[in-house]
Amino acid sequence: MIDTHPLWHPYEPPTDEEIAQARVAPVLPAPVEVVPPDPGWPDEFERVRARVVDALGARALSVEHVGSTSVPGLWAKPVIDVDVTVADSGDEASYLPDLESAGFELRVREPQWEEHRCLRGEDPAANVHVWSTGCVEAQRHRAFRDWLRENEDDRRAYAVLKRDLAGQGFTDVMDYNTAKGGLIYDIYERIFAADPAHPHTPRPR
Repeated sequence: MIDTHPLWHPYEPPTDEEIAQARVAPVLPAPVEVVPPDPGWPDEFERVRARVVDALGARALSVEHVGSTSVPGLWAKPVIDVDVTVADSGDEASYLPDLESAGFELRVREPQWEEHRCLRGEDPAANVHVWSTGCVEAQRHRAFRDWLRENEDDRRAYAVLKRDLAGQGFTDVMDYNTAKGGLIYDIYERIFAADPAHPHTPRPR
């Protein structure tokens, strides 16, 4: 019998066509920058969280700091990643106009991926990911964040990879993210194998 963790996804890097379809607006090439950990990142998250909550009120069911800037001691792109949960992320009319009025710009629309939407904010630079209640990907983000906070070996390996990739001259963050995908998958396999609540049969790449 093969056990499958409820948060498991197969290793399937996105195609160039899938990336192009998800983008709402063209992205200008720019060097991907990875910088040393900044103790000010939690405060920057709080500024973004306040703007989201001011814009959405009770419609923002949760606002979580995720991504590398949420992990103390981890090198990262200087962009705050935020997961916002709403009742239905596919219902853009229920939240998008208010987020846009607060200065966030829709960049990515992925109906096929749990109705994911991603908006960009500035001052501070932030990616605001919008998900529906109970979606798997937001749970994966929290599990990955919490694991890296507690596991020095994986935190170090992830930092080394990110710094190496940044040195390779990537000018499209989607390509950079795809290049990280193998190690991210491997780390998730360790997360799932260590979860006492859900049996999981490892599925190496």
